[in-house]
Amino acid sequence: MADKKLTAGLEDYLEAIFVAASEHKSVKGVDIAKMLNISRASVSEALSKLVSKGLITYESYGTVSFTPIGLSEAKKVYNTHNTLKSFFQTVLDISPEEASENACKIEHIISDNILSEIKDFTDYCNNHPEIIDNFRQGKNNERDLSDRKIPRPADSDSKSK
Repeated sequence: MADKKLTAGLEDYLEAIFVAASEHKSVKGVDIAKMLNISRASVSEALSKLVSKGLITYESYGTVSFTPIGLSEAKKVYNTHNTLKSFFQTVLDISPEEASENACKIEHIISDNILSEIKDFTDYCNNHPEIIDNFRQGKNNERDLSDRKIPRPADSDSKSK
């Protein structure tokens, strides 16, 4: 791949192609346009960029296929998304929709080191559910305390004026 850094948009295309290919086996530009709810022309432009980077093979109106490097990149984006989504849902108890939406934004900027730590922590929590239970209980206790109205002492400066 000549240009190593992909834009977030091109990474989204790789991920969409990967998901579509795993569901349908053969993927065409029109499938990607429907999946991402964008114009066919936008898809053609992005596919041309992915071809020029050596990540896919594609001819107009034909099927899209990954090159070995493209498949590797697509799997990386897909796995990053799923790792983040799993963390948000499992550990933070975020809804699947919100978890996926935020994973999609963060997957493009997160470092490999932080992603690895998030994956390890999520795996640890999955193997030790008491950790999540303790966290959620503590979080609920903190919320309960912050929701209570605690009387404040009178401001000493205002009395002296």
